[in-house]
Amino acid sequence: MPDLKERVEDFLAQERIAVAGVSRHRQDAANAIYRKLESQGYQVIAVNPAMDSFEGKPCYPDVKSIPGKVDAVMIVTRPEVTERIVEDCAELGVSRIWMHQSMAMLGTSVSADAVDFCRRNGIAVIAGACPMMYCEPVDAGHKCMRWILGVFGRLPE
Repeated sequence: MPDLKERVEDFLAQERIAVAGVSRHRQDAANAIYRKLESQGYQVIAVNPAMDSFEGKPCYPDVKSIPGKVDAVMIVTRPEVTERIVEDCAELGVSRIWMHQSMAMLGTSVSADAVDFCRRNGIAVIAGACPMMYCEPVDAGHKCMRWILGVFGRLPE
């Protein structure tokens, strides 16, 4: 299995990334990730079943509803929702998934069952952390988070 650095590089090498879990709450992690990826030139697709649009762009109820191929999916939802999303991704042939986890581990999208499902189905999975810790340019706060998580062995395996 590729190490974390290789999986992160592979995920961030994709062009069309869906972000599941965007919301109406401006400061949510999913929204910040969506904006960061978009600012770096990625084609980002919003996913939330309770919204028709996100910041003036279409928002889809699930990854199955997104027109065209999706290269990767960033999941920022509750773990039980993550499990449904990874199953949809497998059906669609999406082979890269990142499950977000906050530094304080107060909010996590990681589900052990979903991680196992990904591994059994040949999906490259990053189970934890945040792409904002890796997507250049990385802000000071996310650099610090990455360093702290690394020191304490809390980065995803």
